[in-house]
Amino acid sequence: MQLVFATHNQNKLIEIKAILPDHIEVLSLNDINCTEEILETASTIEGNALIKANYIAKYYGYNCFADDTGLEVEALNGAPGVYSARFAGEQKNANDNINKLLKELSLHNNRKAHFKTVVALHLKNQEPVSFEGIIKGHITKSKRGSNGFGYDPVFQPIGYDETFAELSLPVKNKISHRARAMKKLLDYLKNKS
Repeated sequence: MQLVFATHNQNKLIEIKAILPDHIEVLSLNDINCTEEILETASTIEGNALIKANYIAKYYGYNCFADDTGLEVEALNGAPGVYSARFAGEQKNANDNINKLLKELSLHNNRKAHFKTVVALHLKNQEPVSFEGIIKGHITKSKRGSNGFGYDPVFQPIGYDETFAELSLPVKNKISHRARAMKKLLDYLKNKS
C-alpha cells in the first residue's frame, strides 16, 4: 500500500517511516512534487490535519494522511496548543518556542502538559477519518537531550526520567502521541482489508 504523508517536515517523516510497517510505502510531499505550503488555518489540531489530508487528496489524487500536533500546558490554559509551531512567532523556531514556554512557566509550579496528535486519513472515494494520540507528562525547567525536535528537550513523559530528546527514537516511537495516533490508523487499515 502507498500513502502520502502530507508533510515537508523531515523529522516527522523519519519518525513515521520508523513507526509504519514495511508493506506501507510512505511518500512525502517532496516525492509527489508538492512544494507549496498548505496553510493551517483551522482553530483546532484536528481541523489542521484534515485541511492537509483533504488538500492532497483533492489536488494530487493520492491516498494520504496528515497530522497536526500541539503541546497543551495546563498552567497556560492549554497553550500553545494549535499554535505550538508558531508560539514565539511566524519564523517557527523551536528554540524560540521553548524559551518562551520556559519563561511563561517560570512563575508556575504546575508544569503538567500533554502532547496531542491528530492524524487525518483520506482514502480515495471515502470520507476522511481521524485518529487521536495523547501522551501526558510535564515541562522540565531546562532543556535536556539532543534527539527529537520541537519541544522534545523540555517534555518529560510520565513514567520516564528522560525527556523525549533524551530517549532513543525506538523508545519514543513506542510511547509518543504520534505513535499512539498512528497505531489507531494502522488498526483501522487492518480492519478495512
